[in-house]
Amino acid sequence: MAKALVLKEITKRFPLVLANDRISLDLEWGEVLALVGENGAGKSTLMKIVYGLQPPDAGEMWVDGKPYRPQSPLDAIRAGIGMVHQHFMLVEPFTVLENLVLGLEPGSPLFLDLEAARRKATALMEALGFEVPLDERVENLPVGLQQRVEILKALYREARILILDEPTAVLTPQEAEELFRFLREYVARGNAAIFISHKLKEVLAVSDRVTVIRDGKVVGTVRTRETSLEALARMMVGREVVLRVEKTPARPGEVVLEVEGLEAPPRLKGVSFQVRSGEIVGIAGVEGNGQTELVEALTGLRPFRGKALLLGRPLPASARGVRDLGASHVPEDRLVRGLVLDFSVKENAVLGDQHRPPFRGFLGFLDDRAAEAHARTLVEAYDVRPRSTALSARRFSGGNQQKIVVGRELLRGPRLLVAAQPTRGVDVGAIEFIHKELVKARDQGLAVLLVSADLSEILALSDRILVMHGGRIVGELTPEEATEERLGLLMAGVTA
Repeated sequence: MAKALVLKEITKRFPLVLANDRISLDLEWGEVLALVGENGAGKSTLMKIVYGLQPPDAGEMWVDGKPYRPQSPLDAIRAGIGMVHQHFMLVEPFTVLENLVLGLEPGSPLFLDLEAARRKATALMEALGFEVPLDERVENLPVGLQQRVEILKALYREARILILDEPTAVLTPQEAEELFRFLREYVARGNAAIFISHKLKEVLAVSDRVTVIRDGKVVGTVRTRETSLEALARMMVGREVVLRVEKTPARPGEVVLEVEGLEAPPRLKGVSFQVRSGEIVGIAGVEGNGQTELVEALTGLRPFRGKALLLGRPLPASARGVRDLGASHVPEDRLVRGLVLDFSVKENAVLGDQHRPPFRGFLGFLDDRAAEAHARTLVEAYDVRPRSTALSARRFSGGNQQKIVVGRELLRGPRLLVAAQPTRGVDVGAIEFIHKELVKARDQGLAVLLVSADLSEILALSDRILVMHGGRIVGELTPEEATEERLGLLMAGVTA
């Protein structure tokens, strides 16, 4: 029997980067193949080639034994390949049903036969064992249901090979388990799936085999039942990785941040809490429940109502004012708010503090010597590779970009660090390093507010855990009280 998908010697070059270096792999019918690797290893580029979003420079592909060279995603769909992207590709003002048929509208140019589409979608949902409201606008659905719409859209197009890119990033543990259950049933019907994730526990839970990519090359494929978390991490990074965060009990001191009745449109509906020096307070929750508004309110990026005090003083209404008062901010999207990609490491290292000594020089110009010395300290202390202060930030991998941001914010010597998704989209090696730095800063007396959609990160780092749902704090737990099941229920709004 022919294999579902075969890639042979796939090569893709970009200026200064060999993204895919003669990659060969295969996917069997009836299996889930996990694809893992460091950020920038070449996984997404490879899947874009498979889905017809980019052409390869060299190599061959086969689907079900037939030669395959897509020119567009439409060719991939016709070949039975569907892809669920990490960032959903849905038209939010459209209904679920309208999203399903978009591009493949049933009926004639003069008459859209939505009832035929409804019958097909209903039959699919009955077969799959899940349900979404077909007449509801996508913008009104929680993220877990939006992901089901993405999967249903691929299956509506009769996909027999399903590619899922970081599919659990916005799901509760219960929703993730439902997704795993669906994948097992989907491949049991004779289909196949490729599962891309940084979360190695999930990889071990759902896959049959794992292919590891490093620096654009396949370094190995192993059967899931014959490997371990430690072995996969070692294959990904090329060295031993400590997966468990080692930390002593917190010794909280004075109140650094005090928040009472904080509200910020559109989702933050009134939260109250404190963060003390020497502790990490974790905010858990499915994205879209007010966390972004909370972070932006506390860092001077969004107006708010209510009380917010930093070291007893009201938070200013500007990002510069908040920084000058003693707060640092690791933003949830380093490419949008963390870095200026065309600036050098030297320039990014002082971003936000360029107006303060020692970086402010004669007539307000940047003191180049002070900025260079600071950037060199950052690069060495935070293991940024390559060790260059002159390269632009866009020339670094995601993990090293994040180290630049985290290093800049910690080297300022703040009293409060607001860290939003501090390890999103980075590899296990960078995660290990960043986690150690956050714990070290806590032990030196820093107050840390950690906002993360990654429950394993929340559980590993937090000294207290607050859970947000619907714009409010619905529970507070100690790490000893917090299990993934209990946190997942609170994240879904189940408080009883």
